Amino acid sequence: MEELKGLILSGGKGTRLQPITFTSAKQLVPVANRPVLFYGIDAMVEAGITEIGIIIAPETGSEIREVVGDGSQFGASVTFIEQDRPAGLAHAVLTAEPFLADSPFVMYLGDNLLQGGISELVDAFRANSPDALILLTQVADPEHYGVAELEGDRVVSLQEKPPEPKTDLALVGVYMFTAAVHDAARAIEPSARGELEITDAIQNLVDSGHRVEPHIVKGWWKDTGRLEDMLEANRLVLDATERRIDGEVTDSTCEGIVVIESGAVVERSTVTGPAVIGAGARITDAYIGPYSAIGERCVVDRSEVENSILLEGSSLTGVGARVEASLLGRNAAVSRKEGGAPSYRLLIGDESDIEVI
Repeated sequence: MEELKGLILSGGKGTRLQPITFTSAKQLVPVANRPVLFYGIDAMVEAGITEIGIIIAPETGSEIREVVGDGSQFGASVTFIEQDRPAGLAHAVLTAEPFLADSPFVMYLGDNLLQGGISELVDAFRANSPDALILLTQVADPEHYGVAELEGDRVVSLQEKPPEPKTDLALVGVYMFTAAVHDAARAIEPSARGELEITDAIQNLVDSGHRVEPHIVKGWWKDTGRLEDMLEANRLVLDATERRIDGEVTDSTCEGIVVIESGAVVERSTVTGPAVIGAGARITDAYIGPYSAIGERCVVDRSEVENSILLEGSSLTGVGARVEASLLGRNAAVSRKEGGAPSYRLLIGDESDIEVI
């Protein structure tokens, strides 16, 4: 099989993470202080795929271009491909056809995380040379996903979000195709929601006699489109982190897997891992609990936070009650007046200024 290219989808409006995504691409929301998108690029490069196209939307494309650059920071060469409207995954494939040409390729949804990367899957694709290889995982609510029906080691049918699923095998956001998928995408009609569905394109491959192989994912997989999933992904990634303290720690206790980046200052505080504190952050008279990711230049002063993500420049000042299961946008500020409620759960957009009374 000839050299594979990579295609990462980084368009979409991210409506399930609003208001965060009013001002930022959902693929750039960080997990363990690193944009979700970066994990997909890393997975490609680790699998030996260094020629990568990234689908971007007109609204958020400039931000993604700026953060990703030419790909050299990852050891890759990146080409940006603008999709004029969110018209489905198969439409994204057709939009990228000039970049992909006749090459086989891996398509990766930019807001997904897959444990262990994709190297093993790419090796299987190269070795077996099917026309498509799709990743599947068992889920409790298959009606919310693309669902596959299998016969032995072949896929025989796919449905997009069926009201009565035939199986509990949902499509994971990683696909591997030969160039045959372009004709399949051209052959299908838009679905009821007006999109060219990748499930319909894969079904076309099956119906036209092409070999579509399944691979059941045994490890974890996360679509980070919702707050709950973002926090769960943050927990999973932090669990696999190694302890490293490069910042300044004074009169404080750091327990477990703790990462304190260079330039961060922790004073008179307790940090209980797994947790990461970004460069330039200042933690004073505070408690940082497990599964917290404190971004660059954040301030946590006389406050407690646990199982939460604070984006760069945000602050918690004198909050008193513990902030849990929360996501604070860039430069959001939360402070407290006397007499406030004892606990809070927050989803706060960028540039917000919240005063709890």
